[in-house]
Amino acid sequence: MWDNALPSFLIGLREGLEAGLVVSVLVATLVRSGHRSRLPHVWTGVLAAVGLSMGFGAVLTFTSAGLSGQAQEAFGGSLSVVAVAFVTAMVFLMRRSARSFSGEIKEKVTAALGMGSGVLVVTSFLAVGREGLETALFLWTTGQTAGESAGPLVGAGAGLLLATVVCWGLYRRVLHLNLTRFFTYTGAALIVIASGVLGYGLRDLQEGGVLPGATTYAFDLSAGIDSGTWYATLLSGTLNLTPQMTWLQVMAYGAYLAVVMTLFVRGVRGTDAPVAARPVPAASATSASVAEPAAPRPAAACGRRLPRWVLPVAALAAPSLIAGVLVAVGDAKPASAATVTVSAAHCGKGFTTPKPGRQSFHVRNSGSRTVEAYLIDPATAAVYGEAEGIAPGTTRTLIATIGGGSYAWRCVPTSGQAVTSAAVRVTGGGTVRAVLPVSEKDLAAPLAAYRAYVQRGLALLLTKTRTLQDDIEAGRLDRARKDWLPAHEQYASLGAAYGTFGDFDAEINGTTAGLPDGVKDSGFTGFHRVEYGLWHGEPAGSLARAARQLTADVAALRKDFPHQDFDPGDLPLRTHEILEGTLQQELTGATEYGSGTGLATAEANIKGTRELLGLLRPLIDKRDPKVSPSVGSWLRRTERLLLSARRGDGRWTPVGELPAATRQKLDGAMGQLLEELAPIPDLLEIRKSA
Repeated sequence: MWDNALPSFLIGLREGLEAGLVVSVLVATLVRSGHRSRLPHVWTGVLAAVGLSMGFGAVLTFTSAGLSGQAQEAFGGSLSVVAVAFVTAMVFLMRRSARSFSGEIKEKVTAALGMGSGVLVVTSFLAVGREGLETALFLWTTGQTAGESAGPLVGAGAGLLLATVVCWGLYRRVLHLNLTRFFTYTGAALIVIASGVLGYGLRDLQEGGVLPGATTYAFDLSAGIDSGTWYATLLSGTLNLTPQMTWLQVMAYGAYLAVVMTLFVRGVRGTDAPVAARPVPAASATSASVAEPAAPRPAAACGRRLPRWVLPVAALAAPSLIAGVLVAVGDAKPASAATVTVSAAHCGKGFTTPKPGRQSFHVRNSGSRTVEAYLIDPATAAVYGEAEGIAPGTTRTLIATIGGGSYAWRCVPTSGQAVTSAAVRVTGGGTVRAVLPVSEKDLAAPLAAYRAYVQRGLALLLTKTRTLQDDIEAGRLDRARKDWLPAHEQYASLGAAYGTFGDFDAEINGTTAGLPDGVKDSGFTGFHRVEYGLWHGEPAGSLARAARQLTADVAALRKDFPHQDFDPGDLPLRTHEILEGTLQQELTGATEYGSGTGLATAEANIKGTRELLGLLRPLIDKRDPKVSPSVGSWLRRTERLLLSARRGDGRWTPVGELPAATRQKLDGAMGQLLEELAPIPDLLEIRKSA
């Protein structure tokens, strides 16, 4: 973590100081001009700018999270290049304007006071917002570079805190700081860091397929340098220098550093030369006090005894030294155990006997080809965890629960033979079991059996909906109300197939959710449309049309179902999703339109879940024999609570009429049942062969 904190500390300090100086000058100018009442306008603009910056960071995070792996690489690489451009512009801008910074802000404040409070809000918002957006972009980029957010956030927080203290000292006139020299030193450091960010960004663009040369390496020292050592970690975290870099990375790194640093140094010399030849007014420059000129104080006297470069150099050197010590002392030992190097030729380098319990492994691809990495039991090929699509030079995190047994790494390159590491033996750790690989072939038989079950169910459903239609068309509405529930229960018992029914589900069992005209909307069709009409006094003549459409939709579904695709991987998901929908809809009364039979539908959903679990149980029991008994126990308990709501005449108590205690018990039982069902999708996840 600490190796990734320094770049963010530096950007937080720089940007924080720039924004803080703006606010300090705004406040000082208003106070000394007798406009203290305008201070809330300044803070309004500042808070708005902070909110905008945080929102921008959130947009970057959530936008990238919704992209594919390759698209994430391209997105992150593009923003890294943009961040480098912003940082470069910021470095040169502050080098030129540091000397006149205070005067420029005072001029803007004076103009804003003459134009009204709104302009003052906008002035503070724009001044702080620019720094905030740059900070958010750079922090997001460094977080992507680091692969974690803790280090960059800690570093940025420390930088912003130090910037706040410095700005407070300048405002209170107890601290004098040569801004020109401070921004010069920090600018040079940021140029070095930005060159690494540029190299990393271009590497991302290569891995995202935007730029060529992803496997053309200028050097590859990964065989001789362990990327988990403290010095490699520190260099990678601060300067983005890694044991393996492509020619594009190296050339961009060197070219940027040589060109930008040369221009920066020349600009510094050009700026400093005339300054030495002419006196500088006390109010304008090197003391950088944000208040009005004043007589020298003891603090200034102390400042003359120490060179003015001491503070900025100490601000940079101390965090660097602390980061190096913490990385060396805190990360050196666990690095070899937590960092595993994989490639097409060598698999599992750095893997030692892990401790029992939940562990995180940083899996780094040191080769030139994309690799799938699996943590396995070498005796049975059981998979404990997998990291897919690890591109050359990149790192993925694999989390696995370690119990007693044998463990090894197996690396499967995109082309070539699989390589397995030496095995280690873990003792203790209870009875943690590996997740046995599940293939589409394993799920083929349960899927075929379930499709046959659904096909039979659809035939019976069509018969029942035709009966319901005949009742309505003949005007036998009392009988239709009795025949409605068996037909609807039949459909509900096919719950696991909802995902393949597509648009038919909305037509056959849709609700008024999202319909602008509610129950009067022409898009309200199916069972619930018929239910509403039967229990709200609609005449048979007008209700017959809805009944005929329901029957026609069921007939069309029955004809289409044999040709619908059913992803085998969706089958285990349905064991949980059927009853999750039941808890959210039937047990809340959201799908009742007059019949009061939501609990009957919930009971039918349990029957459908039980049917599916029976087909999957052989696969489940092989992977965790404790799951099925626990699920069965809670299924029975939940079903008993549902059946207790069925009256002696066969009618069901509406959800809204249940006693509070009964409803709480039912919700609690269904919630616990969902907890027991939750491991099944993971147990039966389709995995590639290791």
